[in-house]
Amino acid sequence: MEPQLRHAVTGGVATVVIDHPAKRNAMTADMWRSLPPLLDGLAADPEVRALVLTGEGGTFCAGADISSLRGSAGEAQELAVRAEDALAAFPKPTLAAVRGFCVGGGSQLAGACDLRFAAEDASFGVTPAKLGIVYPASSTRRLVSLVGPATAKYLLFSGELVGAERALRSGFVDEVLPGDQLDKRVAEFTRILVSRSQLTQAAAKEFAAGRQDRDAYWVEQARGSGDTAEGVAAFLERRQPRFTWTVPASSG
Repeated sequence: MEPQLRHAVTGGVATVVIDHPAKRNAMTADMWRSLPPLLDGLAADPEVRALVLTGEGGTFCAGADISSLRGSAGEAQELAVRAEDALAAFPKPTLAAVRGFCVGGGSQLAGACDLRFAAEDASFGVTPAKLGIVYPASSTRRLVSLVGPATAKYLLFSGELVGAERALRSGFVDEVLPGDQLDKRVAEFTRILVSRSQLTQAAAKEFAAGRQDRDAYWVEQARGSGDTAEGVAAFLERRQPRFTWTVPASSG
């Protein structure tokens, strides 16, 4: 089977699977190119309220498929940055479900998600120093925002892999679970995300990314959404709220 990104939508959750098991789910140039338009389509789908990114089998993503990128390292990096930025800009909650290796470009993709849940066997590495590559500025800033400058330097300077527990302590990972419980926990947590207000989530996502210039926009969205009234009514009536605001086709 050709390397590809597979996706399916179930119960309001889009699951995108990095499928290249022969190379530990390393991303080819075509896979990098295909991610932004795939995300655009899922963002525009009103049925999608959250997104999970994971890898086929026992590995998340071992980075870029170097054999498919030989002689075009600069272009490969540009493709990876575009894909990473598209994932970070996805307007609904995103979660990386990580097993096994999450290295190089895999760590870029996981870091671009809002949350990361990892199996106990997961290992993480940022490895450009092993290849003589300058790690992109945007990717470096994102890594620093997650783990702080000291840990970011440790990872970037050394290219060494760290285990799931250290990734958890550093802030790169949000939860670590036994491998046989990861899928169950991801499904449980995404059901929670799907049940919550998209208005709250979308505004919080932009503010957390530093978009303070959007404050007036979100105040206006909240005023006309009805979500606050519904949330208060549901609380007083002791029932689950039925939020109706959805992310516009383009909210940026």
